Amino acid sequence: MLLNGKRVLIFGYGGNYAVGAELLRAGAGHIVLLDRFAPPDDQRNRELVRTYPGYFTLQDSRVETVDAFITVIHDDLKNIKVSHKFDLVLSSSVYEHLEDVDGLTAALAALTASDGIHIHYVDLRDHYFKLPFEMLKFSEKTWKRWLNPTSNLNRFRLRDYQRVFDRYFTEVSINILARDPEAFARAQGGIRPQFLTGEDVHDTVTLIEVVASKPK
Repeated sequence: MLLNGKRVLIFGYGGNYAVGAELLRAGAGHIVLLDRFAPPDDQRNRELVRTYPGYFTLQDSRVETVDAFITVIHDDLKNIKVSHKFDLVLSSSVYEHLEDVDGLTAALAALTASDGIHIHYVDLRDHYFKLPFEMLKFSEKTWKRWLNPTSNLNRFRLRDYQRVFDRYFTEVSINILARDPEAFARAQGGIRPQFLTGEDVHDTVTLIEVVASKPK
């Protein structure tokens, strides 16, 4: 996808401005960095001031973005109002942490231009990575009360993301980037039925790329 002049939203930018700067260098017109929880990482971002002097300035020890190129927002996505919708929406390892996947996807779709594109990389593993399917062994009550990490893992599987994105976009493609059939085989006997489709091609998936366009 050509970035020439595109308006780009990075959903869950994690405090680091580097991806936004690189997208601008690649031709994007304006970047919005959105993250409700992560504050700017000034230590890392200071390294960018010399490399990208047109996009950042240093005010004391704080890195400021140049408004003409980058907007930084720390607020709930559902509160965001824009005068121009986004041509491209990106996230990486964000969606698996969302509490309200349906509501936030609806909000993102509403902020997307009619010809806009979404690309989201989603990690389906238990983030105790040595046991990638371990979180699927517990009831919802047990998971929520005792085991869910503070970063929140929603335990959505491939078919759950397909269902949500199909609801809000006309064209949806989910590309499987990684599977772990060996780890799945070791865990399968303890995985709760609601997380299983009966098809290993789906159940062994650990990493996906969601590409969605034409918001409804």
